[in-house]
Amino acid sequence: MPEDSLRLLLVELLVGGHAHAPAKDVLGGVRSEHVDARPSTALHSLWEEVEHLRLAQEDILRYTLEANWKSPAWPEGYWPTAPCGDVERFRASVNWFLADLEHLAALAGDPRIDLHVAIPHGKRATKGPPHTALREILLAADHNAYHLGQIVSLRKLLGAWPK
Repeated sequence: MPEDSLRLLLVELLVGGHAHAPAKDVLGGVRSEHVDARPSTALHSLWEEVEHLRLAQEDILRYTLEANWKSPAWPEGYWPTAPCGDVERFRASVNWFLADLEHLAALAGDPRIDLHVAIPHGKRATKGPPHTALREILLAADHNAYHLGQIVSLRKLLGAWPK
């Protein structure tokens, strides 16, 4: 597969619209009464899911680009510790997530970035290949798709899914 075809597929995977709803659609139009609501005590709130997505994606992006980036502690550093309580705070988290998503898509589409070369400061698992930009982009896309699907389900359970 030519490199530019791979890049196009990665961008499409990140922004959605093929196998899953685009993040902008999934995260848009949430009303204040739904931000911290839980349809069941066994489920996360929309705030918890969105903030988790933001924190995890930011970690993946910054890890890929910044040698001095320090990842949060696992798992507590990847989930909010308190309810949101404010729809504007929720929207700010959504906007931050979407901005980082655009940054990841730009990274995936940038022909100056060698997707297959090990990240110089990257970790290497005891088994398997070194961490590369391609690995990190796929990791973000996979993680985002999983949690965006959970958010669609939550919104449906809350009667807050417009589709």
